[in-house]
Amino acid sequence: MKRPVGILKVKVLRAMKLKKKDLLGASDSYVKIKLTEDKLPAKKTTVNHENLNPEWNEEFNLVVKEPESQALELRVYDWEQVGKHDRMGMNVVPLKDLPPEEPKVLTLDLLKDMDLNDAQNEKSRGQLMVEQKAPEGTPAGGGLLVVTIHEAQDVEGKHHTNPHARLLFRGEEMKTKRVKNRDPRWEEEFHFTLEEPPTNKKLHVEVVSTSSGIDLLHPQESLGYVEINLSDVVSNRRINEKYHLIDSKNGRIQIELQWRPAS
Repeated sequence: MKRPVGILKVKVLRAMKLKKKDLLGASDSYVKIKLTEDKLPAKKTTVNHENLNPEWNEEFNLVVKEPESQALELRVYDWEQVGKHDRMGMNVVPLKDLPPEEPKVLTLDLLKDMDLNDAQNEKSRGQLMVEQKAPEGTPAGGGLLVVTIHEAQDVEGKHHTNPHARLLFRGEEMKTKRVKNRDPRWEEEFHFTLEEPPTNKKLHVEVVSTSSGIDLLHPQESLGYVEINLSDVVSNRRINEKYHLIDSKNGRIQIELQWRPAS
């Protein structure tokens, strides 16, 4: 496993003058972003419905391993309820082209592909605006804590069951998406850049159900939580376990932890 060298911060701002893919109405667009040479699944923005000039303003953190050779790949799709989502255009930004000091706003022409000889790339497909900040180095004695919330089983609320997982670490709070299921599968990854190994630190993960809007008396309900000591992941580098949720009858949650030291 390659050691991380930093986090690339990417903000997907907006697209302009996208070309209509649907016969009726405007397109329902979203953006997929990933780093080349990375086996992790792509991250996605939300779908912006019926809009050829959509705004997202959504931020993502990506773990960089080879800043000299990796590039950011951006692909715009038209979401379809049934069938394959149509490709609307793409572009690639090499990380070595980013200035190290300031965030840089880029306006990218959307292309069919990265083949410079493809005549179809002459055709206008609209533009995508993103803000990128060059990877920030991981401190020498520190590293990267990667937390993957895989899934939970038997998490059922008294009033509603729309669970998401809520992480608390070092005063930071992060959340997975909501899944309307007593056995939710999230498969979401979170990154924390640390200045030293988290040997004496704890990670708090709580499963919370949020009302879908009808139940005003019980807007939120805790379905159980777990406190994980991180000393084991520092010594073992990787742990993938199912934990019994405290304050839950039968609830369990599967969490994978990785500690990737910078040196």
